[in-house]
Amino acid sequence: MKLKTVTVEGKTYAEVNDQGQPIYVHEDGKEVGHDAPQTVATIARLNGEAKTNRERYEKAESSLKAFEGIEDPAAAKKAIETLKNFDDKKLVDAGEVEKVKAEAIKAVEEKYAPIVQERDAYQTQLHNELIGGGFARSKFIQENVSVPADMIQAQFGKNFKIEDGKVVAVGADGQKIFSRARPGEVADFDEALETLIGGYQYKDSILKGSQAGGGGFQGGGQGGGAKKSLAECKTEEEKIAYLKQAGTQ
Repeated sequence: MKLKTVTVEGKTYAEVNDQGQPIYVHEDGKEVGHDAPQTVATIARLNGEAKTNRERYEKAESSLKAFEGIEDPAAAKKAIETLKNFDDKKLVDAGEVEKVKAEAIKAVEEKYAPIVQERDAYQTQLHNELIGGGFARSKFIQENVSVPADMIQAQFGKNFKIEDGKVVAVGADGQKIFSRARPGEVADFDEALETLIGGYQYKDSILKGSQAGGGGFQGGGQGGGAKKSLAECKTEEEKIAYLKQAGTQ
């Protein structure tokens, strides 16, 4: 990215936005103000995290030295379990020990199964509210997208996940999408969605004001008539055609 400048009386100055931040122009032409204090704070935080991670790694590496020479952890674990069974054989044979263990595990699983199910239900509700609600309330979708929010969620919902109770977006490479306006910070919902749609092959077919044809996208290989649901669409062209059709109904 390049610093946006302005020349006054033969001298070149950095152009600033309303917040007094110097403006930088990204490769795609998007202009973003650079918040220097925030960037410095982010770098300091990341340096602290890097130090913590290094110390954690060194501690783990030191602990693993106790297991040097063990090339097959699974076999070593099995051998330990076998020895434990031999010790228990003073009371019952090894087969009975395994039976008792299995029954104990089953009892615990049955006891906590309802709790696990309830937890999973809450996690699903949280996911639906944070991610589904993000699409439903998205200002970017309302102002820039020509198809319904649920259609956009069907296409890009897989790129959003929950981490520590917050929505995080990942790109096609599986890496987190970071903010260009707030360097070092994860992009918020709308900024991440804008980035995802910006890199979408058929973005002109779902953005308002596009020139993709008034009658809906007619991709090659669609054939066979209009699809009744997004699940029936097998190709990107069919998905776009369905989204365009649904958006005009």
